Amino acid sequence: MKRLILVLSALFILVQSITAQEFNCKVQINTQQVQGFDQSVITNLQQAITEFINNQKWSSVTFQPEEKLQATLLFTVSSISNDQFAGTFHWVLERPVYESSYNSPLLNMVDKNIQFRYFPSQSLNFTQGTFSDNLTSLLAFYSYMMLGLEFDTFKINAGTPFYQQAMSVVQAAQNTSEPGWKMMDGEKNRYQFVEQLLNNAYEPLRVFLYQYYRQGLDVMYQNPENGRKAILNALPQLQKVFDKRPGLYDLQIIVDALRNEIIKVFTPASMDEKNTMVKIMTQIDPGNGNKYSDALLKN
Repeated sequence: MKRLILVLSALFILVQSITAQEFNCKVQINTQQVQGFDQSVITNLQQAITEFINNQKWSSVTFQPEEKLQATLLFTVSSISNDQFAGTFHWVLERPVYESSYNSPLLNMVDKNIQFRYFPSQSLNFTQGTFSDNLTSLLAFYSYMMLGLEFDTFKINAGTPFYQQAMSVVQAAQNTSEPGWKMMDGEKNRYQFVEQLLNNAYEPLRVFLYQYYRQGLDVMYQNPENGRKAILNALPQLQKVFDKRPGLYDLQIIVDALRNEIIKVFTPASMDEKNTMVKIMTQIDPGNGNKYSDALLKN
């Protein structure tokens, strides 16, 4: 996988005259909950969002076409009033596994606090450090967060520059009336999402991402047993965070994305490995304890 070399050798190198962007993001808009709207506006919005994410240059790192981040955004619209939109963003980011055709669900989350203004032919322009409108800030924030998560899987803490950029977006949005940007906007908001990944107290989350992907999944194609052992050794990093703060938002985000994959990884494992996985994961993710326990019964 060429991206590994890219991350290790060129992460902090300023590349001149860059034209290759970072994302291949597919955008879908679901309007089943609303009626009486101009469908051309939705078409324009879908195209504008797609072009904004995919054509923007988000970093100084060169990405080859095959190295672009594979993302999906599903915008489920709950209301449209004139040019005001409300609904949810469902983000999915898939991370290719080394020497395989398999993609791992690195991110699979829903932001329920989506509100923004959009009118036909509106130009989406983003300037770092300033707040121009909520839609571009939302898209920029999640683009930086996805880059941070992706880079963290290749080198410990390699995603920090992108999380810092995402925090800059959050800070610029503190005076807006739209929800989801402020520390006190509930326990699950954009501020918490990025702050917890930058917080040294929860660094084991980022260590886990590296161990799980680079030392675990990326090894499994050549040596499934060693890869699975590395993943088993990574799970205690999640336990550390849980012991410090049960119910941490970012811990929930990571577990929600990887729950089914972890179960699949340990389905053919030894009984000792299964028992260790189930013991850790049922404590961290008690609402889905039965799913992990079922892995004990499968081969």
